[in-house]
Amino acid sequence: MEGPGQEAYEERMRRSLDPEGYEDPGIKGSHLSLGEMSTPSVTDVDLEAAGSRRPVSQRDTHEGYVELHELVMDVTKELCWMEAGHWLKLEEDFKEAGHWGQPHLSFLTYRSLLEIRRALAKGAVLLDVAATSLAAIAHVLIDQMIYEGQIKPQDRDDILRTLLLQHKHPSEAESVRTLLPAQLQRSGTSRAETEQPLLREQQPLEMRRLAGAEQSPSGATRPQLPEKIPEDAEATLVLVGCAAFLEQPTLAFVRLKAAVTLDAVLEVPLPVRFLFVVLGPDTPNVSYHEIGRAVATMMSERVFRRDAYLAEGRQDLLRGVEDFLEASIVLPPTETPNEQLLRSLVPLQHELLRRRYQPPEKVAGEGFLKDLGLEEPAPEDDDPLRRTGRPFGGLVRDIRRRYPKYLSDIKDALSPQCLAAVIFIYFAALSPAVTFGGLLSEKTKGMMGVSELLISTCVQCVLFSIFSAQPLLVVGFSGPLLVFEEAFYSFCSANGMEYIVGRVWIGFWLILVVLVVVACEGSVLVRYLSRYTQEIFSFLISLIFIYETFSKLVTIFKDHPLKRHYDVKADVEPKVPEPNTALLSLVLMAGTFFLAFFLRKFKNSAFLPGTARRLIGDFGVPISIFIMALVDFFIKDTYTQKLNVPKGLEVTNSSARGWFINPMGNDNPFPIWMMFASVVPALLVFILIFLETQITTLIVSKPERKLVKGSGFHLDLLLIVAMGGLAALFGMPWLSATTVRTITHANALTVMSKTSAPGEKSQILEVKEQRISGLLVAVLIGVSILMEPILKYIPLAVLFGIFLYMGVTSLFGIQLFDRILLLLMPPKYHPDEPYVTRVKTWRMHLFTFIQIIVLALLWVVKSTPASLALPFVLILTVPLRRFLLPRIFRDIELKCLDADDAVVTFEEAEGTDVYNEVQMPS
Repeated sequence: MEGPGQEAYEERMRRSLDPEGYEDPGIKGSHLSLGEMSTPSVTDVDLEAAGSRRPVSQRDTHEGYVELHELVMDVTKELCWMEAGHWLKLEEDFKEAGHWGQPHLSFLTYRSLLEIRRALAKGAVLLDVAATSLAAIAHVLIDQMIYEGQIKPQDRDDILRTLLLQHKHPSEAESVRTLLPAQLQRSGTSRAETEQPLLREQQPLEMRRLAGAEQSPSGATRPQLPEKIPEDAEATLVLVGCAAFLEQPTLAFVRLKAAVTLDAVLEVPLPVRFLFVVLGPDTPNVSYHEIGRAVATMMSERVFRRDAYLAEGRQDLLRGVEDFLEASIVLPPTETPNEQLLRSLVPLQHELLRRRYQPPEKVAGEGFLKDLGLEEPAPEDDDPLRRTGRPFGGLVRDIRRRYPKYLSDIKDALSPQCLAAVIFIYFAALSPAVTFGGLLSEKTKGMMGVSELLISTCVQCVLFSIFSAQPLLVVGFSGPLLVFEEAFYSFCSANGMEYIVGRVWIGFWLILVVLVVVACEGSVLVRYLSRYTQEIFSFLISLIFIYETFSKLVTIFKDHPLKRHYDVKADVEPKVPEPNTALLSLVLMAGTFFLAFFLRKFKNSAFLPGTARRLIGDFGVPISIFIMALVDFFIKDTYTQKLNVPKGLEVTNSSARGWFINPMGNDNPFPIWMMFASVVPALLVFILIFLETQITTLIVSKPERKLVKGSGFHLDLLLIVAMGGLAALFGMPWLSATTVRTITHANALTVMSKTSAPGEKSQILEVKEQRISGLLVAVLIGVSILMEPILKYIPLAVLFGIFLYMGVTSLFGIQLFDRILLLLMPPKYHPDEPYVTRVKTWRMHLFTFIQIIVLALLWVVKSTPASLALPFVLILTVPLRRFLLPRIFRDIELKCLDADDAVVTFEEAEGTDVYNEVQMPS
């Protein structure tokens, strides 16, 4: 039983268990040889006489393509071979409606597998036949079958003519489902006697329901196979038919010395390496169609195909069949009351696959070579988070690793895909910049706003694109930084200090702190930030987003309450309530949220072609802002508060500050004690930037993404924090790496394979690791400061809707949120996840309650005047996880509950996108 996650599981097994032996392009390190057969046989003598037996060293294997042809009677009452199906990892068969079906998993009968095992033990096995045509193969094969007594000499010509019959491929006019099955008779038999059924039942009812459930929506009569088949693939031809004069089913296996192209046989021009022939009498309990399907399925499975390439004799093939049977699951003939019960087979199948792909035992000679000192030297450890033990050692290593590839960072940008990524990421970065800019202006009473944030994003992104070690990171403003800015502004206002000047001293301390941390290679500490801490922080920020949205909405309702009569003035006055303002703000906020949320879901739906669907979904936030701003524009009689955007390069509040901030104070002298005390909030800002930047780098550097140029944790952290520290001197926000935007950037630059097998997930070919896309996005964001005539029409209520959208969507993919929902579900509805199936329910809930308690504590800290200490309290969850939780939970429970099992998302599936990979808010 194979589940929908089969391909992804095989890919994980291929990486973790046997990266060499599991790959088809070459079986490295194998000691099997095809040159010398273990026991002399008549086959050996015949092939040696034919000049086909030779010493063969190690043989490479190839991707496989399999075609199943059945013996039928065509419309002209002539015998022919008709294609019944083909396999390219998955099975495709021709439907009665006259078109090819969707690729699907093969469901085999247990009896057919037993028949193959029995027939192969007695059938003809020919290895390395040096034939170059189907006729030559047929002659050698029939001679061997006569010698072994499987057929009689007088039947030679009949079987030879049968093997050389015309091969046809299905169409709307004729297929195995519309033509009469044929039964081969000896010469002289009347034609009517050949029109006998090839099998009692063409396909069992269960097979029809399972294998034929998916139907192609198009009317195409030929599958688009050539572009899906790998270039080096070799084909297997399976011929099955009914021969009345045979006494028992017989099977013949032929492996050619070299793959040859057989004219007018296959549907695709591929060389054939293997040939299976299955012939036998018409027997009530034997379905040759199912036997052919089973043979084709086995040859399409990579491990058995590898065994067929490397087999030295019949026993090797039989062992391959036994191994195939050991990894298969048989369903008993009982009714399944619920299809969900079949999902319980998936863990068992995964375990069987793990055993099947387990690497072989190490060769005994390896220890001897190691003792002699002749083993290959171990590759140098290139882990960017490994300590060097030298001051600034990690920084120097980042530079030495990344900067030699600088020229390729420019050349790799010469691709149309990079241009498309620039356009997409520009809107992905502009929308949150405008949103956070408007909210920042609200929180700080205009001390910083949209213009400062746009310019800061432009300058810092340009510098980061030029000097960074991982230019795929997208630098920008994020929710945690907004929370800190609000808390620090409240602290300064309560203590009579200038907020904008205090940020300058925080910036100075930030530069000093990051120099110390980088010198001590402090980035290695990111290893200790487990999912436990990340999810608590992410959940807290999501709650703050949602709470702040409704808090602002309540403020609007207080300023503009619903009542029967209004004192309407000609001009809008700040303290005078306006009619319908609160209701329109609610509609704009809710409309923006639901529209953006719907477009996000629409991206992963089944409507419209994939390209158009992804285009609409990726630009969902800008589309939502535009539509709801347009709605507000046409409602002219109702007032709504708009985004405050200055003209040109002016600051948001020119009466309160300029572009340069005097560190000693603008209006009043800044307290000297606060100059030194600013180290405390500087540490808190550094913690926030450190968390987001390093965890984002970890996510984008996952091996599944196949980045080849490496990352630089130390260099990137130094650049981002130092630039933020200097930005404070000009009254601009500090920034950090943003998780969602970075993952989106990396996905947009990822080139996926197009020549994949039907139903197989596309594989990564390369990632355009370059600096130009980030540089161009930064320049475009800087130019956007001139969009004041457009931005001034955006209502703040629309930005509140986007804020709510970011808060809600950040909850998706957080395991803590999923486990909180499980508190409200009966256990029988719990998902089949490791943290559910391998941990007792009450223990799982206990872990959830501990996280909720910590979350509540953080919320209390956030709601008090001590809110500036929020990052420091968050960091305390690290020792809590490392030292306290192991005393409460067993190691296996923590591995299940606190595992970083987020799946890397390249292709969209329904209900899945990049947010499911993110555990940090952006």
